[in-house]
Amino acid sequence: MKILLTLLMSALFFIGCSDDAAVKNAQAKLVVGHTLANLELPDQHQKMKKLSKDTKYLIFSFSKPVGHMCNAFLQDKKPTYLQQFNALYIADVSPAPSIIKNMFILPDLEKLPFEILLINDDKLSAEFQKGIDTTKIVVATLDNFKIVKIDYFADAKALESFLSKN
Repeated sequence: MKILLTLLMSALFFIGCSDDAAVKNAQAKLVVGHTLANLELPDQHQKMKKLSKDTKYLIFSFSKPVGHMCNAFLQDKKPTYLQQFNALYIADVSPAPSIIKNMFILPDLEKLPFEILLINDDKLSAEFQKGIDTTKIVVATLDNFKIVKIDYFADAKALESFLSKN
């Protein structure tokens, strides 16, 4: 029994280490010049969504406080608010434990009237977060799928000002 338990613990340890290595070796995706033509993510209703060549802005939230700020901002707008700017909102929910995501986060997100694309994979999350200030709202400006600029905003008011000028 002790041997079986030791083997199980060792296997779990090594599985965890391999995931950590994949995260550490992640290739940055939010880099000026990088193309996101093949990006496909589920929305909060689990419908897969691809970027279109007309997508101009990707608005990212990588932390709980930033996500709450973006959600509150968008709840005060029409459900189609981001569409007028050819923008998509992407929230990283991967850090939350699966049980919390499934019991609380996803059901709450499903109730929101606007579309949210979700990053729900640790490796993909690491690729998008690498080299990025995750404490702020991150906006990637695209031109035909290619990232041409990355901006950071401390609050929703600054994001709104940015969008209204573009």
